[in-house]
Amino acid sequence: MNLETLRHSCAHILAAAVKGLYPSTKLGIGPAIADGFYYDFAREQAFTADDLGKIEQRMRQIIEADHKFEKATLTKSAASKLFKKLKQPFKLELLKDIPESQVTVYHSGKFVDLCRGPHLDSTGEVKFFKLFSVAGAYWRGNENNPMLQRIYGSAFFTKQELDDFIRLKEEAKRRDHRILGPRLGFFSFPEEAGPGLVLYHPKGALLRTLIEDYERREHLKRGYQLVWGPHILKSDIWKRSGHYAYYKKSMYFFKIEGMQYAIKPMNCPGQMLIYKSATRSWRDLPIRYFELGTVYRHERSGVLHGLLRARGFTQDDAHIFCLPEQLNAEIISVIDFVDQALKDFGFADYDVELSTRPSKYIGTDEDWHRATTALEEALAAKNLKHEINAGEGAFYGPKIDIKLKDALGRTWQCATIQCDFALPERFDLTYVGKDGKHYRPAMLHRVILGSLERFMGALIEHYAGALPLWLAPVQVVVIPITTEQNCFAEDVEKQLIQAQIRAQLDLRSESMQKRIRSAQLEKVPYMLIIGAREQAQNEVAVRTRSGGEQGTMKLEEFVQKVLKEVAEKS
Repeated sequence: MNLETLRHSCAHILAAAVKGLYPSTKLGIGPAIADGFYYDFAREQAFTADDLGKIEQRMRQIIEADHKFEKATLTKSAASKLFKKLKQPFKLELLKDIPESQVTVYHSGKFVDLCRGPHLDSTGEVKFFKLFSVAGAYWRGNENNPMLQRIYGSAFFTKQELDDFIRLKEEAKRRDHRILGPRLGFFSFPEEAGPGLVLYHPKGALLRTLIEDYERREHLKRGYQLVWGPHILKSDIWKRSGHYAYYKKSMYFFKIEGMQYAIKPMNCPGQMLIYKSATRSWRDLPIRYFELGTVYRHERSGVLHGLLRARGFTQDDAHIFCLPEQLNAEIISVIDFVDQALKDFGFADYDVELSTRPSKYIGTDEDWHRATTALEEALAAKNLKHEINAGEGAFYGPKIDIKLKDALGRTWQCATIQCDFALPERFDLTYVGKDGKHYRPAMLHRVILGSLERFMGALIEHYAGALPLWLAPVQVVVIPITTEQNCFAEDVEKQLIQAQIRAQLDLRSESMQKRIRSAQLEKVPYMLIIGAREQAQNEVAVRTRSGGEQGTMKLEEFVQKVLKEVAEKS
């Protein structure tokens, strides 16, 4: 018995419980997934939290009854008659798409479901499970299909594993950037603006700027050149690149003076046009262009998820044009860049995947082999263990994906390195070789942090909103105990700002303890408390957001302490 079989069986029990409680419910599908299982249902009334409790209770009754999971093989005709009788239209639709002449169904007690299996021997083998939430999901992932209700749950072999998982989910909920971000004044997602579009408030815009400044500084240190392109390009460009054929459903189109344009979903065509604008010599290569490029993609409203999946976002996008013999060194350089950046932001670990040629692609098989080999050799040179994602490469080339791990061990898509010989061919990119002849450059598409929005979401959840000092929008709050210290506190704030420390003065009439608590809730790293004694001795009393008192010190000493911590990114 494995975990997937356990969870799939539990999904089957969930469906049986729902049908027992709400007989008119129509059934969708119920697979095991990475961290549990779900089942999709069509029901006029929305499932509530109370309903989930009732469904769990019914599931326990089914488990206690210890019904056998009995497999039966039927002809498609017999199965169709069965599910017509049961009034299950979604099962009938699934049957039509099964190419085999025979299908399997599973019985447990009075419940029957269309299913390949496998299942446990009986319902009684399920011991430890929990239902968590309900979400909307289009039938078969198509927004033109009915919206169903998806109930999520999980199951484990031991109570300890389930308890640990529940604690992890509760901790993840506490860290949810969609809750913390608005609460901390970083950003919001107003319905009036439209789904999947984020508005940055002052603190969030400052955090974003700090990340962007880091990006520009680090790219310039590594020999990248800054470029910038428009948000729209003529559709002809996207037809040439292949995005029109392979990515059209995710793009936004409009017309100007009878000519069709697209809002860019990618930054690569613009950067290739910049490369193409002049004659390039082999001596010029590698050329590394870097752009903080904002792109827009049509994501279904049902899959939007705060900053992690938005319709408008900015990528730290770069394209490297190089000689084929320079590929290995350039890929290794990007891997090293990613490693350093993740460490700078406090991420100690990551997973690596190599995605290979998909079923639909452009370019020659020979070029795909060259590109894949280049990525494999770089991974081998860095001794990086990696998983193979067969068939998951971009349509123009294979890729390395680097997924950071956060404080809870969750992975987030971050860097990507894509090796491409196809688009230089399509855009007729060339360089003049030593012999005076024209040759095609190799091209790397790469991001370091990826989508800034997604990275900010991961960053907020990793630190539960308590960002490290160098990234905190407000680094210090100055709190005078009484109004008699206001003038001295104002001077302290001014000196901090002059030292390029992000400081705010809290002169509200609230009590000192309330103002301290407010700063802690806003995750401000330091509070400087100023009373009559501190004023008399020209000192400040230092507190941290965790509640620790650091004692009193001269302001100059505190400034040096903060600047040192910022420089060390602590």
